[in-house]
Amino acid sequence: MQPEQGSPEPVFFIDRSLGRRQVAQALLEAGAKVLLHDDLFGQHTSDVDWLQEAGTQGWIVLTKDSAIRRNPHERQMVQDARVRMFALTQKGLTGEQMAALFAKALPGMRKRIAKTQAPFVFSILRGGEIRREL
Repeated sequence: MQPEQGSPEPVFFIDRSLGRRQVAQALLEAGAKVLLHDDLFGQHTSDVDWLQEAGTQGWIVLTKDSAIRRNPHERQMVQDARVRMFALTQKGLTGEQMAALFAKALPGMRKRIAKTQAPFVFSILRGGEIRREL
């Protein structure tokens, strides 16, 4: 699914928790625009800092870091910075499995991006289903 007429193509910001190669490559092959955490921020940049920048820039955050969804300070930054986020909920996935899940969920993510006001957090479940968390 392509973005609606007049809607810019979303830019997906890949959190360092997802690695540098497989998720990015799968999304690029599916036609998505991607940015990698480590290409823009130091490895020890706090989540609060890069979340604020992601919200300011309008990037769509992809992560598997459950602390961002559960830590009160980070959750508040998601709300304050109007972050748009999709998070994997399944633990113990390989890079290949994470890449496949994000690629499978990409059409549904694009649909939700086009129709959902920021801030939001959606979980991507193991079967590729998408559930709203915030």
